[in-house]
Amino acid sequence: MNRSLILGSTSLYRRELLQRLQMPFEVASPEVDESPLAGEAPWALAQRLALAKARAVAAAFPGAVVIGADQVADLHGQPLGKPGSHERAVAQLRQMRGQTVVFQTAVAVVCLESGFEQSDLAPVRVKFRQLSDPEIENYLRAEQPYDCAGSAKSEGLGIALLESIDSDDPTALIGLPLIRTCRMIAAAGIDIFARPKARP
Repeated sequence: MNRSLILGSTSLYRRELLQRLQMPFEVASPEVDESPLAGEAPWALAQRLALAKARAVAAAFPGAVVIGADQVADLHGQPLGKPGSHERAVAQLRQMRGQTVVFQTAVAVVCLESGFEQSDLAPVRVKFRQLSDPEIENYLRAEQPYDCAGSAKSEGLGIALLESIDSDDPTALIGLPLIRTCRMIAAAGIDIFARPKARP
C-alpha cells in the first residue's frame, strides 16, 4: 500500500530539508502546546514535542506516514528556545559565546493506521566562538534569526559564529536529521527511491 507522507511542521527549514529527498509530501500544521514541563530536560522536551506533533497530525490523517520534529538548544542543561525578538537573541548569543551548546534535535514518525511509531534524538554539539558585542549585533541585523532555536542559522551567515560542530547526522542542526528520518520513514513503509514510471 502506498501511503502519503506528511511533514507535521510549518518550518520552512524542515520543508526545504525534506525536499532534498525528491519525493512528494504534504505539509500540515500541528496544534501542540510547546511549553516545557517543570524540570524537563531539553532532550526530553525535544523528543516529547516531536512525538506530540507527529501524533497530532496523524490523528487528522490516520492513513498517512507523518513526520514530527523539534529542536531545543541546550546550554548546560538549560533550554534556550526561539528568541522571537532582537533583544532576546542578543541575550542568547551573549550566553552562548565561548560555550558548547547541544542542539537537541528530535524526529518522530507515526502512522496510526498501521500502528507504526518511532522517535529518535540527534544531538549536535556546537562550540561558539568568543563573540564580541559588535559581532553579535552585526550578525543579528544581517540575518535576523529570531525564529531559530539558539539565535543562529548554521546554513547561512551563522556558521561564522561557530568554532566547531560535532554530529553524526549533518542536517540535524538545521532542524531535521535526514539520516534518521530516512531510516524511520523506510521502516514505516515509504519507498524513498521509488519514482513514478515514465509514460511509454
